[in-house]
Amino acid sequence: MAERGYSVVEEAAGDVIAQQQALGVDAPWEGAGFVDAVVRLQHERQQQLPVDSDGVQLFDRSPICTLALARYSGLPTTRALRAEVNRIVQSGIYQPLVFFVARWGPVGPTSARPITEADAKRFEEIHRTAYESCGYELVDIPPGELDHRADLIDDVLADEDVRFSEEAWS
Repeated sequence: MAERGYSVVEEAAGDVIAQQQALGVDAPWEGAGFVDAVVRLQHERQQQLPVDSDGVQLFDRSPICTLALARYSGLPTTRALRAEVNRIVQSGIYQPLVFFVARWGPVGPTSARPITEADAKRFEEIHRTAYESCGYELVDIPPGELDHRADLIDDVLADEDVRFSEEAWS
């Protein structure tokens, strides 16, 4: 989406994992400070991203995803995570529509994400529930070629019936 001119906030959890693994921590997601480190990085990135000329920002993950990750992993919902979720929901930081991009092909474990196909399906459902329980509407983007999926997102963003307030984009 960045190649199409959108302002995009990159995922934070993967970067936190990579940083910690570079420091010799094999499974940083098991550490007590992992969730809060992800929340801090997401918040920083959300605050620093410039808005493009159309006022659109796209986020590859949000604090709601971190909430889903904590629930999936059995990690506590920390004070920082609760505060950040409350902040974004109550302040309308993110628009009410969330692009829910379906998995493309089978999922296998990696050093950053030791997850099986069954785990991925369960994690996906936890994500859905977390977003819906926070009042977001999911826009399903089905499996397909990358350009087609990006076109579907473009179509929703260009739809006159789906006009977003600029205040909520900044």
